[in-house]
Amino acid sequence: MKVEDAGKVADAVKLVDTYGRKINYLRLSVTDRCNMRCRYCMPETGVGKLSHHDVLSYEELHRIARAAVALGVEKIRVTGGEPLVRKGIVPFLAGLSAIPGLKQLVLTSNGQLLEEMAGDLRAAGVQRLNISLDSLDAERFGAITRVGDLKRVLAGIAAADRAGFPVKINMVVMRGVNDDEIEAVASLALEHPYAVRFIEYMPSGREESWQSLVVPGSEILERLSARFQLQQLAPAELAGPAREYRVAGAVGTVGIITPVTGHFCADCNRIRVTSTGKAKSCLFSGGELDLKPFLAEGDAALLEDALRRIVEGKPGRHQLTAESAEHTPFLMSAIGG
Repeated sequence: MKVEDAGKVADAVKLVDTYGRKINYLRLSVTDRCNMRCRYCMPETGVGKLSHHDVLSYEELHRIARAAVALGVEKIRVTGGEPLVRKGIVPFLAGLSAIPGLKQLVLTSNGQLLEEMAGDLRAAGVQRLNISLDSLDAERFGAITRVGDLKRVLAGIAAADRAGFPVKINMVVMRGVNDDEIEAVASLALEHPYAVRFIEYMPSGREESWQSLVVPGSEILERLSARFQLQQLAPAELAGPAREYRVAGAVGTVGIITPVTGHFCADCNRIRVTSTGKAKSCLFSGGELDLKPFLAEGDAALLEDALRRIVEGKPGRHQLTAESAEHTPFLMSAIGG
């Protein structure tokens, strides 16, 4: 086959939706279990325990990942729940990192187990870590996470740094809860090579009066600009939805993610698969496709066709706005954020 013909074949299998968006990013949840109970993610009582047969096996998750990469996915983010609570996660990640054609393997964690596991994750081929950190005050952190230990998370971040990980720190900003810490959390980027990102509160469960918790990205940027000298950065390859800024004199960067007040749907490049095998094209759309029947068939071509179907049904944008949320309520922990 000629080089130019091979290129045409490669282009033909790329995932492109009906709006012309190239889909090259898969968020893959391996569990809905978590060792925290963050107030914006799940109920205080946790979630009902799924049976062993409800959750995809590592081999099934690998098959989905291989099918996605065969179709042009270049970045996989492993999520939960908390992915590090699932037994055997390190060998699973090593298998993912060995998939030919995968450019980036990243993982989202709450940081509770990172101090012990950071080195093993690095050795397994994980390239980047996203770590949740919603407060620098131990008492407040405990209230937000309900059971979280701030000292353990900070120790986990330090261990990830020592292991050589590029670290992203995610803070969900909630008015009247932790928004008075925006500047303090941003200051972590002054002396550490962290990418600190601030995320607007999302009403996944459509809680009553959820609008009162939303701090618009424009307000966050205004407050950061009053404290720091910022320079906006061009998006990196395979970057997520954050608008990134370099802080004058700082080692790290800050960023803002605005799912509520500033849609980035026009540039959305991702699909999601839950730990139970439900594929979703949009976090806030009700549509999903169960991949288990296609996995049972054992035919890679059928699985690839199913992923194409998900991409073909991807909406132009979600319907969440600062005034209204029309989506079906869901638990963030069950989908992987």
